[in-house]
Amino acid sequence: MKFFKFLVPLLCLFCCLSACENKVANPNTRISLDSFEGLKSDHFALNSFRIRAEIDSCMAKDKDSLTTDYWIRRYYLNKNAFIWIDRHGLDARADTLLSWLRGVKEIGFSLRKFRVRQIERDLARVRLLRFDSINNINVVMGRLEYDLTKGYFRYAVGQRFGFMNPKYVLNRLDPIDTTLSDDPSKIKYYQLFDIPMEHASKRFYALALRKVARDSVTEFLREIQPANPFYKNLLHLLGRERRKRERNLILCNMERCRWRLRDDPQRHQKYIVVNIPSFKLDAVDGSSDLTMRVGCGTSETKTPLLTSSIYRMDINPQWIIPKSIVKKNVARHAGQYAYFEKKRFFIEKGNQGECVVSKDMLLSPDYSVIQEGGKGNSLGRIIFRFRNNFSIYLHDTSSKDFFSKEDRGVSHGCIRVQKPFDLAVFLLDKKDSHKIEQIRYSMSADVSSLQHHFDDQSVTDQNEERNQRESSLDHKLYVHSVKVKPAVPLYIIYYTLYPARDGQLIRYNDIYGYDDVILRFLKNYQ
Repeated sequence: MKFFKFLVPLLCLFCCLSACENKVANPNTRISLDSFEGLKSDHFALNSFRIRAEIDSCMAKDKDSLTTDYWIRRYYLNKNAFIWIDRHGLDARADTLLSWLRGVKEIGFSLRKFRVRQIERDLARVRLLRFDSINNINVVMGRLEYDLTKGYFRYAVGQRFGFMNPKYVLNRLDPIDTTLSDDPSKIKYYQLFDIPMEHASKRFYALALRKVARDSVTEFLREIQPANPFYKNLLHLLGRERRKRERNLILCNMERCRWRLRDDPQRHQKYIVVNIPSFKLDAVDGSSDLTMRVGCGTSETKTPLLTSSIYRMDINPQWIIPKSIVKKNVARHAGQYAYFEKKRFFIEKGNQGECVVSKDMLLSPDYSVIQEGGKGNSLGRIIFRFRNNFSIYLHDTSSKDFFSKEDRGVSHGCIRVQKPFDLAVFLLDKKDSHKIEQIRYSMSADVSSLQHHFDDQSVTDQNEERNQRESSLDHKLYVHSVKVKPAVPLYIIYYTLYPARDGQLIRYNDIYGYDDVILRFLKNYQ
């Protein structure tokens, strides 16, 4: 009787669904238990323990090792309830999911990686009662339960949050010290991705389970589709493209569109975007925009991806030289007074300027090597400050010749801007003519009177010379710092296929090799 208790409702359900679909008279209106005597076989007897045994077998054979795959295996290892089957068997939720999974081919992925063909075969076996000694009902049901869950969560998590986690992958790309490569646990990496974004959490998995239980699979999968309008344009383009190289380019940038960042330019009227592969900055304020060339970090000293807000601009800034640059380029000149005088470098401990003494002093964490502000400073005449974890900024430069080059990967991570004065004016909330003139004057003023001077003159002579120089500086016009109120959002991003303001898609070189990294990860789904 246990056999009939499960089998009769199952067969009746499929018969009714078949009749409704074909809109013909149902020939099975007089079915009774006697009609199924010929089917009394172990091949058709549902048993929850045997179903779980088949799920265990599926887990043992599954070698996929992504985060979602681990979650699925953990779910079944903990003996949680079946998601897709119950005592009545399967229902239309399986068909609903299958119709969505068939669409993975349109987004560039393999049907096999989402178990589509196996699900189709097993659903056909259930509907046509084609069970045998190898594929008995419990084997098929267990396999369907596992494959439907795997396909469901792989698709839902990928479309909602991305099929790769850029924070995990990109931040384990460039090791700081390769000498520790024999011990992976001790390797530290440069942080290349620092954009706040959403990730699949326990709450999301629980929500996805509730959607299946409430028969809201279609509603749920429609809601989790990428919201970025650029994604839809790329999806349409992918459907028309047949060349492998071009498809890979589209797939990489589609993946970037899936990442659910907590902030994006579309939420603001006024913002600045630096797309690193384009070596270009776009400052947008409603319908008006300002575009300029930029220089970014080299492939060895990459500019990190981040979001922040520009809150202040400092004019004629001093440059506190990073220790990595001091070690590589400056320390060997210890004691060479002429070198430091020419470069206008001085070293400082606390607030006390000191003469160069030794290499050890230059490399000591207690001392800073600083370049005086003004003409010839590596930061140029103005710096645009925004909070970040890397001590990088947008700034002017004293070496402007490189802006004429196509490859402008020249910095240690900071972003050098081609039109610093224009950018400063853009950042002003109110285009006050006096404030604009102050910025213009300050960016060209002789500020040598404000700098450190270490020479053989007596203190009295130095003060006298300083007073003479200061008399030439118009203190009514000179400003050292200007606050940006309200702060202007800044987005440092990385797209190798990106729309211009007129909507035209422009292709850029993959200067940091991130496309290759993404493609290697997406192969898990191809």
